[in-house]
Amino acid sequence: MWDNPRLMNAAANALLALVATAFVYAGLQALARSSLFPLRDLVVGGSLQHTSKAQIERMATGFGGNFFAADLSALRARLETLPWVRRVQVRRVWPDRLEVALEEHVALARWGDAGLVNTFGDPFAGQLEGEQAAQLPLFAGPAHTEREVARRYQRFARILRPLGEAPERVILTPRHAWQLRTASGLHLELGRDGAEPVESRLARFVAAHPATLGRLPPAAARHIDLRYPNGFVLRVPEWKG
Repeated sequence: MWDNPRLMNAAANALLALVATAFVYAGLQALARSSLFPLRDLVVGGSLQHTSKAQIERMATGFGGNFFAADLSALRARLETLPWVRRVQVRRVWPDRLEVALEEHVALARWGDAGLVNTFGDPFAGQLEGEQAAQLPLFAGPAHTEREVARRYQRFARILRPLGEAPERVILTPRHAWQLRTASGLHLELGRDGAEPVESRLARFVAAHPATLGRLPPAAARHIDLRYPNGFVLRVPEWKG
C-alpha cells in the first residue's frame, strides 16, 4: 500500500472526508445548543373560530429557544391535539420567528350523545352549545362508521332537495339499516342496502311524492316505510282499519 500512490491518495481523501464530516457534525451540535439565534416570536395564521391564540401559545410553551433546534414536528403534533384543530403547518422564518398556520374542523353534524363530525366525516372532540349545536343534524351509528354516515347524509340531502326537505337525523342501526328524519318531522325507514341501494328507494319516493303524499295534509304523512321493492307504506296512527 505504501508504495501505491493511488491507494495512498484514496486513503487520504477518505480520512479528510471523515474529519470534515466530524467537524460539520460537531458544529451543528454546537449550533443547536447555542444561545445564539433565539426564537423570539410566534405568528399564528389561519381563520380561527374556536381556537384562541392564548391556547396555541400555551401549547407552544417549551418549543422556543434556538432557531435551529426547535422541534417543529413535535410542535405540530402537540397543536393538533387541540379539540378544534384539524391540521397544522409550522415553519421557521429567519432570523427568530416561527409561523404557525392552523386549519380548524368545520362541524357537519353532532355524533350521538357527544362529539362532532367534520365535513370530511372525521369525528373530533370539539363542543358546541345551545343554538349552534341545535342547528346541526344528528348522526348515529356503530363505532367507526362516521365517514359512511356523513357520505350518505350528503347523498340523502341531494335526493330530498326537490321536496324542500333536508335530513335532520341520519341513523345507521346496528343491523346496518338506514333511518332518516327530515326537518319537517317526516320519518323515513330506508332499510339496508341490497340488490337495490337505499338511495334508489329514496329517489323513487321523491319522484312519487307529488302524486301521492303531496296531496295529503302534511300532518298525515309522518312515517314512511320504504323497505319495499315496488312501493312504500304510509303509517298514520290516527287512521284505523
